[in-house]
Amino acid sequence: MNISLQKTAISDGCLITVFPTANDAADAVADHLLATVKRNPKSVLGLATGQTPRRVYKSLINAFVKGEVSFRDVETFNLDEYCGLAASHPDSFAAFMKRELFGLADFDPGKLNLIDGAADDLAAEAARYAALLRESGGVDIQLLGLGTNGHIGFNEPGSAPDSHVRIVDLSEETLSANQPGLVELRSVPSQAITLGIADIQNAREIIMLATGPAKATAVRRSLREQPSTDCPASLLRSHGNIHWYLDSAAASAL
Repeated sequence: MNISLQKTAISDGCLITVFPTANDAADAVADHLLATVKRNPKSVLGLATGQTPRRVYKSLINAFVKGEVSFRDVETFNLDEYCGLAASHPDSFAAFMKRELFGLADFDPGKLNLIDGAADDLAAEAARYAALLRESGGVDIQLLGLGTNGHIGFNEPGSAPDSHVRIVDLSEETLSANQPGLVELRSVPSQAITLGIADIQNAREIIMLATGPAKATAVRRSLREQPSTDCPASLLRSHGNIHWYLDSAAASAL
Protein backbone atom coordinates (compact mmCIF):
# COMPACT_ATOMS: atom_id res chain seq x y z
CA MET A 1 0.00 0.00 0.00
CA ASN A 2 1.30 3.44 -0.89
CA ILE A 3 0.71 5.05 2.48
CA SER A 4 2.25 8.32 1.32
CA LEU A 5 -0.66 8.88 -1.07
CA GLN A 6 -3.51 8.22 1.35
CA LYS A 7 -5.43 11.23 2.61
CA THR A 8 -7.43 11.37 5.82
CA ALA A 9 -9.94 13.99 6.90
CA ILE A 10 -12.72 14.39 9.44
CA SER A 11 -16.05 15.66 8.13
CA ASP A 12 -19.25 16.02 10.16
CA GLY A 13 -18.02 13.45 12.67
CA CYS A 14 -16.94 10.94 10.01
CA LEU A 15 -13.34 9.85 9.56
CA ILE A 16 -12.65 9.63 5.82
CA THR A 17 -9.52 8.07 4.32
CA VAL A 18 -8.95 8.10 0.56
CA PHE A 19 -6.51 5.65 -1.05
CA PRO A 20 -5.09 5.58 -4.58
CA THR A 21 -6.69 2.25 -5.49
CA ALA A 22 -9.54 -0.04 -4.46
CA ASN A 23 -7.05 -2.70 -3.35
CA ASP A 24 -5.28 -0.21 -1.09
CA ALA A 25 -8.59 0.71 0.55
CA ALA A 26 -9.62 -2.93 1.01
CA ASP A 27 -6.23 -3.87 2.47
CA ALA A 28 -6.52 -1.02 4.97
CA VAL A 29 -9.96 -2.26 6.01
CA ALA A 30 -8.52 -5.75 6.50
CA ASP A 31 -5.75 -4.29 8.67
CA HIS A 32 -8.40 -2.49 10.73
CA LEU A 33 -10.37 -5.71 11.26
CA LEU A 34 -7.24 -7.71 12.07
CA ALA A 35 -6.19 -5.16 14.67
CA THR A 36 -9.65 -5.41 16.24
CA VAL A 37 -9.52 -9.22 16.46
CA LYS A 38 -5.96 -9.24 17.79
CA ARG A 39 -6.93 -6.73 20.46
CA ASN A 40 -10.09 -8.65 21.36
CA PRO A 41 -10.10 -12.28 20.13
CA LYS A 42 -13.78 -12.54 21.15
CA SER A 43 -14.85 -9.65 18.94
CA VAL A 44 -18.35 -9.63 17.45
CA LEU A 45 -18.06 -8.74 13.77
CA GLY A 46 -20.87 -7.64 11.47
CA LEU A 47 -19.99 -8.77 7.95
CA ALA A 48 -21.17 -7.82 4.47
CA THR A 49 -21.22 -9.63 1.14
CA GLY A 50 -20.83 -8.67 -2.52
CA GLN A 51 -17.90 -7.69 -4.69
CA THR A 52 -16.57 -4.92 -2.46
CA PRO A 53 -15.44 -6.98 0.58
CA ARG A 54 -13.92 -9.86 -1.40
CA ARG A 55 -10.42 -8.37 -1.27
CA VAL A 56 -10.87 -7.69 2.46
CA TYR A 57 -11.68 -11.32 3.15
CA LYS A 58 -8.79 -12.50 1.00
CA SER A 59 -6.43 -10.40 3.12
CA LEU A 60 -7.92 -11.81 6.33
CA ILE A 61 -7.36 -15.34 5.05
CA ASN A 62 -3.77 -14.52 4.09
CA ALA A 63 -3.12 -13.32 7.64
CA PHE A 64 -4.64 -16.52 9.05
CA VAL A 65 -2.58 -18.76 6.74
CA LYS A 66 0.57 -16.94 7.86
CA GLY A 67 -0.31 -17.63 11.50
CA GLU A 68 -0.81 -13.97 12.31
CA VAL A 69 -4.36 -14.29 13.65
CA SER A 70 -6.98 -16.78 14.83
CA PHE A 71 -10.72 -16.37 14.37
CA ARG A 72 -11.83 -19.30 16.52
CA ASP A 73 -13.31 -17.11 19.26
CA VAL A 74 -14.82 -14.48 16.95
CA GLU A 75 -18.61 -14.26 16.68
CA THR A 76 -20.14 -12.97 13.44
CA PHE A 77 -23.46 -11.65 12.16
CA ASN A 78 -24.25 -11.44 8.48
CA LEU A 79 -25.88 -8.22 7.38
CA ASP A 80 -28.58 -9.72 5.18
CA GLU A 81 -29.83 -12.69 3.15
CA TYR A 82 -32.05 -13.29 0.13
CA CYS A 83 -35.50 -14.66 0.85
CA GLY A 84 -36.12 -18.13 -0.54
CA LEU A 85 -32.50 -19.31 -0.56
CA ALA A 86 -31.18 -21.97 1.80
CA ALA A 87 -27.63 -21.68 3.13
CA SER A 88 -26.61 -24.46 0.75
CA HIS A 89 -27.73 -22.53 -2.33
CA PRO A 90 -24.67 -21.12 -4.15
CA ASP A 91 -26.32 -17.70 -4.52
CA SER A 92 -27.13 -17.35 -0.82
CA PHE A 93 -25.02 -14.95 1.20
CA ALA A 94 -24.34 -17.79 3.64
CA ALA A 95 -22.71 -19.75 0.81
CA PHE A 96 -20.77 -16.64 -0.26
CA MET A 97 -19.34 -16.25 3.23
CA LYS A 98 -18.38 -19.92 3.38
CA ARG A 99 -16.57 -19.66 0.01
CA GLU A 100 -14.88 -16.35 0.67
CA LEU A 101 -14.06 -16.49 4.39
CA PHE A 102 -15.63 -18.92 6.85
CA GLY A 103 -14.53 -22.10 5.10
CA LEU A 104 -10.94 -20.92 4.73
CA ALA A 105 -10.01 -20.15 8.35
CA ASP A 106 -10.61 -21.47 11.86
CA PHE A 107 -14.01 -19.89 12.49
CA ASP A 108 -16.20 -21.80 14.95
CA PRO A 109 -19.42 -22.74 13.08
CA GLY A 110 -21.33 -22.31 16.34
CA LYS A 111 -20.39 -18.63 16.44
CA LEU A 112 -21.45 -17.81 12.87
CA ASN A 113 -24.90 -16.22 13.00
CA LEU A 114 -26.67 -16.49 9.65
CA ILE A 115 -30.17 -15.64 8.45
CA ASP A 116 -32.15 -18.62 7.16
CA GLY A 117 -33.57 -17.30 3.91
CA ALA A 118 -35.46 -20.55 3.34
CA ALA A 119 -37.31 -20.54 6.68
CA ASP A 120 -40.99 -21.48 6.48
CA ASP A 121 -41.93 -18.35 8.43
CA LEU A 122 -39.66 -15.51 7.32
CA ALA A 123 -41.16 -12.99 9.74
CA ALA A 124 -40.40 -15.36 12.61
CA GLU A 125 -36.88 -15.83 11.23
CA ALA A 126 -36.33 -12.07 11.23
CA ALA A 127 -37.50 -11.95 14.85
CA ARG A 128 -35.20 -14.86 15.77
CA TYR A 129 -32.21 -13.10 14.22
CA ALA A 130 -33.04 -9.83 15.96
CA ALA A 131 -33.14 -11.69 19.28
CA LEU A 132 -29.75 -13.30 18.61
CA LEU A 133 -28.29 -9.88 17.90
CA ARG A 134 -29.65 -8.47 21.16
CA GLU A 135 -28.47 -11.47 23.18
CA SER A 136 -24.94 -11.15 21.80
CA GLY A 137 -24.55 -7.73 23.37
CA GLY A 138 -24.23 -6.07 19.97
CA VAL A 139 -21.70 -5.85 17.18
CA ASP A 140 -18.25 -4.46 17.96
CA ILE A 141 -17.48 -3.46 14.40
CA GLN A 142 -19.82 -3.48 11.39
CA LEU A 143 -18.40 -3.72 7.88
CA LEU A 144 -20.57 -2.11 5.20
CA GLY A 145 -20.55 -1.61 1.48
CA LEU A 146 -22.41 1.22 -0.23
CA GLY A 147 -25.10 0.80 -2.86
CA THR A 148 -25.17 3.12 -5.85
CA ASN A 149 -28.47 4.48 -4.53
CA GLY A 150 -27.02 4.90 -1.04
CA HIS A 151 -28.46 1.71 0.41
CA ILE A 152 -26.70 -0.06 3.29
CA GLY A 153 -27.39 -3.73 3.78
CA PHE A 154 -30.73 -3.98 2.01
CA ASN A 155 -32.03 -0.77 3.57
CA GLU A 156 -33.26 0.88 0.39
CA PRO A 157 -34.06 4.60 0.04
CA GLY A 158 -37.06 5.41 2.20
CA SER A 159 -35.99 3.08 5.03
CA ALA A 160 -36.79 4.50 8.45
CA PRO A 161 -33.92 5.49 10.75
CA ASP A 162 -35.48 3.39 13.53
CA SER A 163 -35.88 0.27 11.36
CA HIS A 164 -34.79 -3.13 12.67
CA VAL A 165 -34.35 -6.64 11.25
CA ARG A 166 -37.13 -7.17 8.73
CA ILE A 167 -38.21 -8.42 5.31
CA VAL A 168 -37.74 -5.87 2.53
CA ASP A 169 -38.51 -5.50 -1.17
CA LEU A 170 -35.43 -4.80 -3.28
CA SER A 171 -35.32 -1.86 -5.68
CA GLU A 172 -34.84 -2.30 -9.42
CA GLU A 173 -31.46 -0.58 -9.09
CA THR A 174 -30.31 -3.09 -6.47
CA LEU A 175 -31.64 -6.03 -8.48
CA SER A 176 -29.66 -4.85 -11.51
CA ALA A 177 -26.51 -4.16 -9.50
CA ASN A 178 -26.56 -7.62 -7.90
CA GLN A 179 -27.31 -9.54 -11.09
CA PRO A 180 -23.65 -9.98 -12.19
CA GLY A 181 -22.77 -11.66 -8.89
CA LEU A 182 -25.18 -14.56 -9.35
CA VAL A 183 -23.70 -18.05 -9.55
CA GLU A 184 -26.71 -20.18 -10.50
CA LEU A 185 -29.90 -18.12 -10.48
CA ARG A 186 -30.98 -16.22 -13.59
CA SER A 187 -32.49 -13.36 -11.61
CA VAL A 188 -31.97 -11.83 -8.18
CA PRO A 189 -34.63 -12.67 -5.55
CA SER A 190 -37.01 -9.74 -5.11
CA GLN A 191 -37.00 -9.82 -1.30
CA ALA A 192 -34.44 -10.14 1.47
CA ILE A 193 -34.11 -10.07 5.24
CA THR A 194 -31.78 -7.31 6.42
CA LEU A 195 -30.54 -5.69 9.58
CA GLY A 196 -32.26 -2.34 9.93
CA ILE A 197 -30.65 1.07 10.07
CA ALA A 198 -31.11 1.18 13.84
CA ASP A 199 -29.37 -2.20 14.17
CA ILE A 200 -26.43 -0.92 12.12
CA GLN A 201 -26.29 2.28 14.19
CA ASN A 202 -26.08 0.15 17.34
CA ALA A 203 -22.68 -1.22 16.30
CA ARG A 204 -19.92 0.23 18.45
CA GLU A 205 -17.88 1.02 15.34
CA ILE A 206 -18.72 1.14 11.62
CA ILE A 207 -16.42 0.68 8.64
CA MET A 208 -17.74 1.80 5.28
CA LEU A 209 -15.81 0.59 2.23
CA ALA A 210 -16.74 2.18 -1.10
CA THR A 211 -14.68 1.92 -4.27
CA GLY A 212 -15.02 2.66 -7.95
CA PRO A 213 -16.52 5.54 -9.97
CA ALA A 214 -20.04 4.07 -9.79
CA LYS A 215 -20.09 4.86 -6.06
CA ALA A 216 -18.95 8.49 -6.36
CA THR A 217 -22.42 10.04 -6.39
CA ALA A 218 -23.61 7.94 -3.45
CA VAL A 219 -20.46 8.87 -1.50
CA ARG A 220 -21.06 12.58 -2.14
CA ARG A 221 -24.73 12.31 -1.15
CA SER A 222 -23.81 10.37 2.00
CA LEU A 223 -21.13 12.77 3.17
CA ARG A 224 -21.98 16.17 1.73
CA GLU A 225 -25.76 16.46 1.48
CA GLN A 226 -28.31 16.81 4.26
CA PRO A 227 -28.91 13.41 5.91
CA SER A 228 -32.09 11.94 4.50
CA THR A 229 -33.92 8.64 4.19
CA ASP A 230 -33.53 9.14 0.43
CA CYS A 231 -29.88 8.15 0.97
CA PRO A 232 -29.78 5.66 3.87
CA ALA A 233 -25.98 5.83 4.25
CA SER A 234 -26.24 9.55 5.01
CA LEU A 235 -28.09 8.68 8.23
CA LEU A 236 -24.89 7.12 9.58
CA ARG A 237 -23.29 10.55 9.95
CA SER A 238 -24.85 10.74 13.42
CA HIS A 239 -23.15 7.53 14.57
CA GLY A 240 -20.04 9.09 16.07
CA ASN A 241 -17.58 6.28 15.32
CA ILE A 242 -17.62 5.60 11.60
CA HIS A 243 -14.61 5.37 9.27
CA TRP A 244 -15.08 5.69 5.52
CA TYR A 245 -12.47 3.91 3.41
CA LEU A 246 -12.56 5.15 -0.20
CA ASP A 247 -10.47 4.85 -3.31
CA SER A 248 -9.80 7.95 -5.39
CA ALA A 249 -12.54 7.07 -7.88
CA ALA A 250 -15.25 6.77 -5.22
CA ALA A 251 -14.06 10.02 -3.63
CA SER A 252 -13.93 11.93 -6.92
CA ALA A 253 -17.19 13.85 -6.35
CA LEU A 254 -16.39 15.04 -2.83
